[in-house]
Amino acid sequence: MVKKRAKKQSKRKKAQKESSIRTDVWQLVMTQEQHRLAVLTVAEYRLFLKPLVLISYWNWENLSRLNSSEKVNTLEKLIHKTVDNLSPKYYWYFHKAISNHPSFRKFPSYLRRAAIQDALGIASSFVTRWDAWKRGEQKHRYDKPPKLTSMCNSYPAMYKGQQIKYHSSFTSVDLKIWNGTDWVWMQGVSIKKHGKSRHTRKGAKLLSPSLIANKRSIHLSMPIEINPQPLPDSDYVCAIDIGINTTATCSIVGKDGTVKARKFINPAGDIDRRDQRKQRIARASKLTRKIINQDLPKGFCQGLYRKSKNINKHIAQTVSRQIVEFAEEHQVNVIVFEDLSNWKAKGGKHGSLQKQRFHQWCKDKLVELTIQKFSELGGKVRKVNAKYTSAYAFDGSGKIKRSNKKYSQAIFQNGKRYNADLSASYNIGARYWYAVLTNSKFTRVWAGRSSSQTLRTPVTLSTLWGPSKA
Repeated sequence: MVKKRAKKQSKRKKAQKESSIRTDVWQLVMTQEQHRLAVLTVAEYRLFLKPLVLISYWNWENLSRLNSSEKVNTLEKLIHKTVDNLSPKYYWYFHKAISNHPSFRKFPSYLRRAAIQDALGIASSFVTRWDAWKRGEQKHRYDKPPKLTSMCNSYPAMYKGQQIKYHSSFTSVDLKIWNGTDWVWMQGVSIKKHGKSRHTRKGAKLLSPSLIANKRSIHLSMPIEINPQPLPDSDYVCAIDIGINTTATCSIVGKDGTVKARKFINPAGDIDRRDQRKQRIARASKLTRKIINQDLPKGFCQGLYRKSKNINKHIAQTVSRQIVEFAEEHQVNVIVFEDLSNWKAKGGKHGSLQKQRFHQWCKDKLVELTIQKFSELGGKVRKVNAKYTSAYAFDGSGKIKRSNKKYSQAIFQNGKRYNADLSASYNIGARYWYAVLTNSKFTRVWAGRSSSQTLRTPVTLSTLWGPSKA
């Protein structure tokens, strides 16, 4: 049985350490014959990788106790015969693989070590997933156990000077490939595009790329270690309110409570395309249940679910890019979100479009992508407590009421009407500045200290104005 994870779900998600490595796609220009040889090189690498994966798994109990470099050396000694290592443990097995594939005799030593590292990673991943499955950590009750896939869709790493050489200005490269009989250099392969050209940035360092070659396309997956310089401090922050009706409402909020810019980001066309597919799934589900009178079969509307999920990813990418561009435009060094990591939808009937929209809400993915994009530029992303940011007016007049005709419109207690999401974004920015100015935590909600004689109110934009303007 699957273990209950109620306690686990209640815990707040741990913030992941942001990696300083990004990957660009360098598109290569090749003739039909060059493309064929590149695909042949990948196929040869995968054939060599297969026995290494099995040997890594058979010896994982001993290998798991070693560090990364010791693992590579130990596994290499198990298969490779040298003057100092005359009788490797699995020489017979690997020799049999060589007899079936004589081309393995010419396999480069540096590429062999890359394949060993790849095999260790595959074995480690399988053991981790297998242990988690045995502990009952499954997404669904009837999930099948993971399988060790020895014939993986891996791609060879191209070490500089050994398998890849860069020309001036990175306009072309030389690649060492397998032509069916020997490993030879393919000279002057032009590079059409460099992705986001991260390699031109100051302090960027190129790492070993992978050769991605298949029937459809061919490119280099180029990892680049970036070294972003922190953005200069600013008296303003970019505060973001994430919503269902409006995907992101942005405002530039100053430490004195000044708001100098606002922006609404809502890719309505993409949202409509996603919702249309969800409606089609709902109609098909309703009709199918009437006919078969039982649970829906496995893989029901699989294509529509996949398309809806991909549209959601595109929405998160588009909105996060516009948020970062808005922050860059106003030269701020901090983007502030409300912390919705443990938020759960309560509204909407089961099976309704509103419930589906809550289920498809890409709030976590949006924040994750914004962190990745903005940290690459040297900026910081902070989260504040979301409690009462939308419930109270930014001018300190108290709780708001929503208009019956237009839900996005808020009615303040003093009769003023204002956009509810915009008011919430002001309060989000104010909470960040209040925590910074008072040297308190970003989880703080209330202004002032607890007292039985005074009525406590949440931190809003008016808190920054002071008693004279509030």
